[in-house]
Amino acid sequence: MFGRERIEIKTPAQIEVMRRAGLVVASTLALLRENAVAGVTTGQLDELARQNLAKHGATSNFLNYAADPHGHGGFPGVYCASVNEQVVHGIPGDQVLQNGDIFSIDFGAVVDGWHGDAAITVGIGEIAPEHAEMMRVTEDALWAGLAAAKLGGRVADISAAIEDHVRAAGSYGITDGLTGHGIGTSMHQPPYVPNVRTGGRTAKLVEGLVLAVEPMITMGTADNRTLADDWTIVTSDGSYAAHFEHTFTLTPTGAWVLTAEDGGRERLETLGVPYGGP
Repeated sequence: MFGRERIEIKTPAQIEVMRRAGLVVASTLALLRENAVAGVTTGQLDELARQNLAKHGATSNFLNYAADPHGHGGFPGVYCASVNEQVVHGIPGDQVLQNGDIFSIDFGAVVDGWHGDAAITVGIGEIAPEHAEMMRVTEDALWAGLAAAKLGGRVADISAAIEDHVRAAGSYGITDGLTGHGIGTSMHQPPYVPNVRTGGRTAKLVEGLVLAVEPMITMGTADNRTLADDWTIVTSDGSYAAHFEHTFTLTPTGAWVLTAEDGGRERLETLGVPYGGP
């Protein structure tokens, strides 16, 4: 299961189970997108997500994440609800969504011990054009990263494609210290997938490797800080942020996006990238 760098390599059968988890993630994100409207609380959406997990016989990889051995201190929701200047890891609760907000929804699911993880950012009502453009750039950067992944390549190829896309699109911040990651029998595992170029040799992209790629960009600074709740990460300058994520793998025929309902076929083919799913 593990290579020299302790990277988990999955069998085709294990990836099929991860696809099942990915479809639960996709259906839940679609449900939350539909119900994320002005006047709804982020806590009400958390309840909808819990119901959908139960409906599909899946469990949450977010709930109680990082709890200590006594069951204290873990993440209290089944998704991360990050609004406006909140980049990631916002806690769902009493916050009421308002017209003009932009709202990152980061959700994961576990099926038979295998994990899926994805995120979208949605606009609530009528949002500022510049925020809509930032969201578009972030999502397109995600797909640029996925399109750059080829068997025999390296994680650095994904990172470079994400950074190049964002830098070419405008003067956005790419959040410091926040990366994508390997995923499988746990939600976060090596190799980590930076959203900017980094020094050193990165992991090779091989069949059976599964990664969660997740660019996070801001209207301003790349600097960020964690709030007193020890979870919510916000931009240091208060500028709005966007976040998109997919879990994907590479097969001999191309890329397969496990958390996209269509496996990523439409977007990949639009980008001229072979689709690797069934």
